[in-house]
Amino acid sequence: PQVCWLSPEQTAGKQKPYMYTQGQAVLNRSFFPCFDTPSVKFTYSATVKVPEGFTAVMSATSWEKQKDNTFVFKMSQPIPSYLIALVVGDIVSADVGPRSRVWAEPCLIEAAKKEYDGVIEEFLVVGEKLFGPYVWGRYDILFMPPSFPFGGMENPCLTFVTPCLLAGDRSLVDVIIHEISHSWFGNLVTNATWGEFWLNEGFTMYAQRRISTEVYGLPYTCLEAATGRALLRQHMDATGEDHPLNKLRVVIEPGLWGVNPDDTYNETPYEKGYCFVSYLAHLVGNQSKFDAFLQAYVNRFKFQSITADDTLGFFLEYFPELKEKGVDSIPGFEFDRWLNTPGWPPYLPDLSPGQQLMRPADELAELWAADGLNMEAIEAVDITGWRTYQLVYFLDQVLQKSPLPEGNVKRLSKMYPKMSTSQNAELRLRWCQIVLKNNLEAEYSKVKDFLHSQGKQKYTLPLYRAMWGGSEATRALAMETFSATAPQLHVNVQNYVKKILGLGGAE
Repeated sequence: PQVCWLSPEQTAGKQKPYMYTQGQAVLNRSFFPCFDTPSVKFTYSATVKVPEGFTAVMSATSWEKQKDNTFVFKMSQPIPSYLIALVVGDIVSADVGPRSRVWAEPCLIEAAKKEYDGVIEEFLVVGEKLFGPYVWGRYDILFMPPSFPFGGMENPCLTFVTPCLLAGDRSLVDVIIHEISHSWFGNLVTNATWGEFWLNEGFTMYAQRRISTEVYGLPYTCLEAATGRALLRQHMDATGEDHPLNKLRVVIEPGLWGVNPDDTYNETPYEKGYCFVSYLAHLVGNQSKFDAFLQAYVNRFKFQSITADDTLGFFLEYFPELKEKGVDSIPGFEFDRWLNTPGWPPYLPDLSPGQQLMRPADELAELWAADGLNMEAIEAVDITGWRTYQLVYFLDQVLQKSPLPEGNVKRLSKMYPKMSTSQNAELRLRWCQIVLKNNLEAEYSKVKDFLHSQGKQKYTLPLYRAMWGGSEATRALAMETFSATAPQLHVNVQNYVKKILGLGGAE
């Protein structure tokens, strides 16, 4: 299950086959013999021989090409098994910074270079200032074929990302900040068990938003965090707050055949984990003191795998005055409650600075949902300076209010080509959802084009659900699109779509 073999039609170039591995959480045991647990770290080396016309790359600190198209890799820093990754394909690279290059199929390399030139180094420098030295040497990004079902995978030295990030206007480059933040939280200091995945993801979300605040300012970061909180709310509403997976410390009980930690994957470790780290910062009450703590934490536990008890023990040791005050047992906010009680986070960080970006978007969505459109008021709102998450937030509000009164979406589409014809995948997803919810048949082709262009699970499944839950016309569109695109989708995604369309297949 770990080794994904792609036929030529599943690649961007459509000429040659492609192979990649995806190890997280416990799949690398099917790739090479290993202690497949995040609690064990090791260095590795590998020799990979590939056919002529193909290149191999791995998550390694050094590699060289030898004769006979043989590549030799060495990872000189200890890492857990899940971070070992290999790609073999028709791929080339281009430098985009002093320690960064982009890798992609030849047909994508120009777009990748243009999108990321100079960007990565800026994020790395801010990360180093906040969390200490970047220890992995290089930070390269590999743009995967369109059928890659995930957003990104933080393999050290070589992050794998979806080609959906190539928006053409740098509007999604900040997505990479999350993967860069894993260089400290996850890759360097690692959760010892998958039951405490929040140690990887909660700290990474916090680090990502710290870097984003330094680069883009607090209001923008609060707006992004608000979209994250909305996803957590949706997830908890769907599963029920008291669901055992909505704890930070998840009990991964082996049943008859054991359990796959991937089945426990959801928004909770990310967003509830972020809230807990924010609560620790709130207890400290001073951002620069908390930044200094995070640096000390990384330094103390680098190259180790740890538990939440290690983390929280170090926190109380670092701030003895807080330990003395007994902050770990404040009623309602006990550390034990954070870890072991399912449900909504007891503390939420203040996102009100984001209101200055949300309010205009809320007001504009209200105007577009009205029965008689007040075009004067609409035209008075200038959206030219809005950044991606502000546009995403606006479209989310429009989607919530859909279906809109007859004709409104058609006018909205005409008025804002920046949104309705965008190549930005986050905007395309939401625009397609709006088109479907409002039965805007004239733009069904946009839904079809988007599903033909990529196979990312997060974009593909919601659109099939929307089509299947809609009219006869949208159901027909779903069947027609799936039969045309199925061969270019990852097998897991094919099965999920089959289940949505009632064609068998497993959820």
